[in-house]
Amino acid sequence: MFLEHFPEGRQHGWIEVVCGSMFSGKTEELIRRLKRAEFANQKILLVKPIVDDRYHKKDVVSHQGNSFEAICVESSASILDLWEKQKIVAIDEAQFFDDGIVDVCTNLAEKGVRVIIAGLDMDFKGVPFGPMPKLLSIAEYVTKVHAICVSCGNLAQFSHRTVDDKEQVLVGAVEEYKPLCRSCYNKILH
Repeated sequence: MFLEHFPEGRQHGWIEVVCGSMFSGKTEELIRRLKRAEFANQKILLVKPIVDDRYHKKDVVSHQGNSFEAICVESSASILDLWEKQKIVAIDEAQFFDDGIVDVCTNLAEKGVRVIIAGLDMDFKGVPFGPMPKLLSIAEYVTKVHAICVSCGNLAQFSHRTVDDKEQVLVGAVEEYKPLCRSCYNKILH
């Protein structure tokens, strides 16, 4: 799927986005890609927004319990400050970053970096979330993953919030969200 070797030893950068709803395996896929790169002795920088402290204050942890060492950052600009010429820069929960993340990712890709981004493409209202639409539009590779609807068993693409909180950002897990397909999501709304 991805180019592994380049002529004359020169690495060309690109942007990969893994998106989908809550419980769709975005972080699991991000960690899978990073573990493959780690096995190949590629240098990796993994960052996550400081707001995401659900499972661990520092590491990126999937709902399945797999983890990878990360650095928490407050803003997208911090990523460039942390970059020490690693061949791979990975970003989890990209929807929580400011719009500057788009320029950061573009800048890194233009320097020959493989940028891997994971994030929610829609918020709990079904609206495109933060900088994700822009990241999706500039990416060379996009992988949309799906959860399973907990109501009917079909593929789920919506993150239904089960608690009464109207703020767009509510970091949570199974206590606050459940994945639903379009049909079941629309039934709840009406």
